Amino acid sequence: MAGDDVTGAGSEDGFERAVARAVMVPLLPCGGDEADLDELVAFWTTLGLEVTYRQRRPNPIVAFGRGALQLQYYGMPGWDPEQSHSTCVVAVPDTAPVYEAFAVGLRTLFGRLPLAGAPRVTRPRKRANNAGLSGFSLVDPAGNWVRVTRLPDTPVVAGEGGTTTWTAGGGGPLARALENAVVVGDSHGDVAQARKVLGGAVRRARTADAAPPAGELAPALAYLAELAVRAGDDAAARELVAELEALAAAAGGGAEGDAVRSALSEARALGDVDPG
Repeated sequence: MAGDDVTGAGSEDGFERAVARAVMVPLLPCGGDEADLDELVAFWTTLGLEVTYRQRRPNPIVAFGRGALQLQYYGMPGWDPEQSHSTCVVAVPDTAPVYEAFAVGLRTLFGRLPLAGAPRVTRPRKRANNAGLSGFSLVDPAGNWVRVTRLPDTPVVAGEGGTTTWTAGGGGPLARALENAVVVGDSHGDVAQARKVLGGAVRRARTADAAPPAGELAPALAYLAELAVRAGDDAAARELVAELEALAAAAGGGAEGDAVRSALSEARALGDVDPG
């Protein structure tokens, strides 16, 4: 084929040039009926993407795009969103505006931010298992995980054995427990285990000789409140918000007071969320 060099001395340079301009498009499964594709079209166009291609026969396919963000779906008869393990990563310079755009679309569709079932979304948080970078997950109507992460400012260097080093944000045992819970609850989607990990750490902190710093306790309580909502435990969520309100009333100024008030604001935002 003209222009192809698969055996010559220049093949390695040609490969480098080719991959430098490569575009990878996630190919995700969905139900095989037209109604399944229609649901995805309504979902993604409301969240800000555009339909770039749609095919009905011989196989149902629909593709979406906005800038360099490209997604493509293929129909699979009998597909069960609850059994999905499909995922992809979208790396962006800043996760906040992407989250806000998706949140606007989700509220338009559902009147709330869905935190359970499919679709659902998590809040952007720094992930210790992702080099400390901010990230959130959006689960689409077909059960696929679209994981949005911030691009690193400098290349992430793998550690021994090609692994990425766990990047903690610092702090005491409660802060480290919160990092673990975020990985379990948001990255892995195991809400029950995340509640167990973080709830146990909060109980231990309360019975310790020294009271935990309010600046570490408040974010932990706020995330526990979100996990409670995601688990359908409204009573526990209300108790945690009440505890945060008491902490905020007693908080002073400075960084610790700001952390407490920020955590309370985050927890109060759950008030318009129906856990479904």
